[in-house]
Amino acid sequence: MSDTPGLLISVRSASEVAAALDGGADLIDVKEPAKGPLAMAEAEVVAAVIDAVDGRVPVSAAMGEFGPNPLTAAHWHLELPLQYVKWGLAGYAHTPGWGEDLLDTRRDLPIGTEMVLVAYADWERAKSVPPAEVAKFAKRFRFKAFLLDTFGKDGKTLLDFMKPTEIAGLVDGLKRVYTTVAIGGSLRPEQLKQMKGVTPDYFAVRSSACAAGQRTGTVDATRVQRWKELLAGVKV
Repeated sequence: MSDTPGLLISVRSASEVAAALDGGADLIDVKEPAKGPLAMAEAEVVAAVIDAVDGRVPVSAAMGEFGPNPLTAAHWHLELPLQYVKWGLAGYAHTPGWGEDLLDTRRDLPIGTEMVLVAYADWERAKSVPPAEVAKFAKRFRFKAFLLDTFGKDGKTLLDFMKPTEIAGLVDGLKRVYTTVAIGGSLRPEQLKQMKGVTPDYFAVRSSACAAGQRTGTVDATRVQRWKELLAGVKV
């Protein structure tokens, strides 16, 4: 990584790729924002995005919320050359021995595709596992990638659920074991001022990179570029 955080831009179609890359995106993620925080886009859409990116940056894809047969549901997606795939943990009970099915899924992924472990800052309303516990699990089992996000997409942001010092501690702990860390959660560019000391590998953005700041809008190159310019002032 460079000495500043990278910018992950989530797209919902191949038609948004050019604006994301023109604005300076360092990683392209594919999801369907109208259906949930990490809803899966159709495999044909993901394939078209990969073609449009044409190897210029890595590509990741959201696989929805983790369920009983995650690999079956993602069968056609896993035929594609994706660097990262991720499942949310909404509805995932924090019970003794949790995570075994996540490890099983990771083991069965195609070679070259990494599983991103996802924690929701608003874990209580997502009925999920607390971020500190997910991070501990990621470190224990050497996950190579981690995303801190929010489940609800209702105008609240990551900072409504976690303090910057808490986020920084989580990020730094993961980076010490060489886990690539992305931070999402509907953050707005002006909130970077509150995030001093928070230095993930990537800031993950959708809403504020879209026209009118709407996550179901269209990615706008100027808004992406604004993020890049602000991140240039964030030193790792």
